[in-house]
Amino acid sequence: MDDMTAQRHLIVMRHAKAGELPGGQDASRELRPRGRRDAAAAGRWLAAGGLIPGLVFCSTATRAVQTWQYVSAELGAEPEVRCDPRLYQADARGVLDVIAEGPPGTRTLMYVGHNPAAADLTEILTGRPADMPTAAIAIIGTDVGWPGLAVRDADGAGGLVACWTPRAGS
Repeated sequence: MDDMTAQRHLIVMRHAKAGELPGGQDASRELRPRGRRDAAAAGRWLAAGGLIPGLVFCSTATRAVQTWQYVSAELGAEPEVRCDPRLYQADARGVLDVIAEGPPGTRTLMYVGHNPAAADLTEILTGRPADMPTAAIAIIGTDVGWPGLAVRDADGAGGLVACWTPRAGS
């Protein structure tokens, strides 16, 4: 498979930098100023590359929802967004189960969530270890339909097309 001509692209994004919430609920942690800047820069990078998702699966954690809000403000498009509570503490296989629900006609799908799921998901699909610091993005090209990615035989079913981290530039 030629990664640049893949039929589908999965955008895997770890939420941007969040603050601590001593004594509070982890799911309620909000983005720090750096996280807001990094998420906006990630959105600009996606827009510049024409990587606009048709559907976004987002964790319900505040920091993930805010990350998506800052990313989407830079895209110039309004894709369908599904904030799914299953993604908050999902492992990579759990994320793949949610992604499997993506409509067949959706060519670019995005996951906004957490580590270690984001790094593990990228590694499962590409067969290569992935470093996913906060706000990192991995673009995975695949010819497998969304339901097919949840099948264990689909490990290595994609190729890393591009990646971005805040340190790499905005």
